[in-house]
Amino acid sequence: MAWVYLIIAGCFEITWAVGMKYTEGFTRLWPSIWTALAMIVSLWCLAIALRTIPIGTGYAVWTGIGAAGTAIMGMVLFDESSDLMRLLSIAFIVAGIVGLKLSS
Repeated sequence: MAWVYLIIAGCFEITWAVGMKYTEGFTRLWPSIWTALAMIVSLWCLAIALRTIPIGTGYAVWTGIGAAGTAIMGMVLFDESSDLMRLLSIAFIVAGIVGLKLSS
């Protein structure tokens, strides 16, 4: 169950990272509120997951999900570059996440 919480935490990390773009520096009320709520849920789920998952593994997976997911969402939502080197870099992050899961 801890891994489910960790994946949820990572998804909410993507949500708040993307939400930061929509807050326009926290000058827009509702995007700012949704972003802050996503931050709280992300950290809460991470804390629950870290009860049983080692801190090094949990934190690395959480940030990896956030980094890879946010990069992908940037490509989808904001027309950011999707060149080969960027995609390979994301693939390496995902491979690292899978490696950490398999070694835990």
